[in-house]
Amino acid sequence: MTKKLYLPEVHMPDEDGHPSTDEMNLGTVMSALADPLRRRVVSELMREPDGAERNCSSFELPVTKSTRTYLFRVLRESGLVCDSFYGNRRAVSLRRAEIDARFPGLLTLLEAEEQQAGARGRATGHLPQSPIPIGVSTATSSARSP
Repeated sequence: MTKKLYLPEVHMPDEDGHPSTDEMNLGTVMSALADPLRRRVVSELMREPDGAERNCSSFELPVTKSTRTYLFRVLRESGLVCDSFYGNRRAVSLRRAEIDARFPGLLTLLEAEEQQAGARGRATGHLPQSPIPIGVSTATSSARSP
């Protein structure tokens, strides 16, 4: 007598690494949003018209190119953004409809958080800033001083 092995249905991301709506996992999405720079990218995309694409280099992120690539990969693999490739240029757009379908209210919560941070900044005279000032390198030098 042989036993039948039942395996759960496995969904795979598309060829570009975008998960389907059913594959989007709250833990993965929240982990992606935990990073202030990734949350900043999502916030900037939320202010764009629905379906709008932005060139990845248009986000003024104070990180190296390899870190920027990793940042967008995490956002893509979590299902928050969709990548489009145009030759040697990459653009991203917010997967607003899919996020709202899978996690109703999440984008509204992020927008409310951003508005509260802005209101607190206006009340105190301090505008919210990125965790790393733009133009400051996060790379450390390995050269020794004499």
